[in-house]
Amino acid sequence: MRVRIFEDYEQLSDSAARELLRQVLVKPHSVLGLATGSSPMGLYEKVSDACRRGLVSFARVHTFNLDEYRGVEPENPLSYHYFMQRNLFRHLDVPPSQVHIPDGLTQDPEKYCRNYEKDIMEHGGIDLQLLGIGRNGHIGFNEPGEPFGSGMHLVELHPDTRAANARFFDSPEEVPTQALTMGIKTICRARKIFLLASGVSKAPAIFQTLFGAIREDFPSTVLQLHPDVTLFLDRAAAQELEPVSGSFEV
Repeated sequence: MRVRIFEDYEQLSDSAARELLRQVLVKPHSVLGLATGSSPMGLYEKVSDACRRGLVSFARVHTFNLDEYRGVEPENPLSYHYFMQRNLFRHLDVPPSQVHIPDGLTQDPEKYCRNYEKDIMEHGGIDLQLLGIGRNGHIGFNEPGEPFGSGMHLVELHPDTRAANARFFDSPEEVPTQALTMGIKTICRARKIFLLASGVSKAPAIFQTLFGAIREDFPSTVLQLHPDVTLFLDRAAAQELEPVSGSFEV
């Protein structure tokens, strides 16, 4: 894995955005796997600005989002549909028909997940997958203990994950208990993976991701087995690593 360490979140976001834009410029029909949460927001802002300025076009790009809460309407400001529209898609020239976000209201999650996985494969697979990381090592909504061989599926959210997301809701009781998520196997099929992390709270998870034993109870350790992963970290998230600046490979 390649590790790039930056002074702050702004620099991290700028570098990751440049690499994503390079992917689209080199391959205009790229298939992008996208994430929600605070980690990619700076990247999305910079990508949106580049598109508004006419520096790049997403007209031929297809996107597939990692996950969505179960039982939350797309119009709900707390849904990942709403997050993506507000923070990215409304600023891009990507046609709505080429945007794919899991349907948290599906009445048949098992069938829906099979079809979502099939849709990814029919578009040639994901060229570049963006990831954040949870303090317990979850990627997407793949919680500790999820099998590495899992495809897209319905998952019960871990109490730690629900607690971390409670700040977005009026009360902890309102945080959904389930979500649809790409599985570990789905994520690892991507040709290239970018993992973004900032803040001291992510430092232990980053250390384990890089140097911990590969195990299902810490999902992000599976990335050690992928041939093309880049971590974009600020100094706080990288504080348990040596060196604490610059770039290196492990």
